[in-house]
Amino acid sequence: MASFPTNDTTAPGLPAETDIYVIAAHPAWRESRVNRPLMAAAQALPRVQVQDLYSTYPDYAIDVAKEQAALARASLVVLLHPIQWYSMPALQKLWLDDVLTYGWAYGKGGDMLQGKDLWLVATTGGPEASYHPQGYNRYFFDAFLPPYEQTAALCGMRFLPPLILHGAHSVGPDVIARHLETFHQRLQSYPDWPEMDEIEQCTACVVPINDRPVENDKTNTGAAVRSDGPPQASTAPSGGSALHEVKSVGAI
Repeated sequence: MASFPTNDTTAPGLPAETDIYVIAAHPAWRESRVNRPLMAAAQALPRVQVQDLYSTYPDYAIDVAKEQAALARASLVVLLHPIQWYSMPALQKLWLDDVLTYGWAYGKGGDMLQGKDLWLVATTGGPEASYHPQGYNRYFFDAFLPPYEQTAALCGMRFLPPLILHGAHSVGPDVIARHLETFHQRLQSYPDWPEMDEIEQCTACVVPINDRPVENDKTNTGAAVRSDGPPQASTAPSGGSALHEVKSVGAI
């Protein structure tokens, strides 16, 4: 398997040329076969800042100002995680809810992410054949991508073709090594990807002012009422995130 030197890119004093923000989310890093070495590959590059969500925010109390500052510096934002129940791990979803706020990431005045790129790098436990109308997942994998694509579009970001490794529980070391090398090379060469000129920017998604609630309208829990997007206040879930399949996802 490919081996990469590790830089501590979560520490203060990041290099001025850091322009890629990798947001890594895995509830069981010690058991990971693919996502952990992917994170290490990203940490080996000086232009990359890596945020390990489950290590940084074990109490689910996300530092919104810190995360928004990291996003503002980046040209490329990478979501790195295993697919769990056809979506992202729980803390990754909470990160989106808390950090991509109205008036900052989208909506009136929310233009801080416009023109940036969003790249999904994910693994699945099931093999690619299972993501088929005749497979047990019933749909091609692309059917589960619209929430990611629309999140990018609402924030004025370009959604890049995802890098997906299927069957991460069972693929051989040679497959993992090639996948790691592709990921490393892509990060190193961004934005000079051969297909980049063919990827169109998303059409702007304008949120009408009338779709937003009155600012002082509150729910019984004290969170501002939202017609879309995350609540203004959130609490950490009482339990762990759901698993993608019956067997543990920790190994991917």
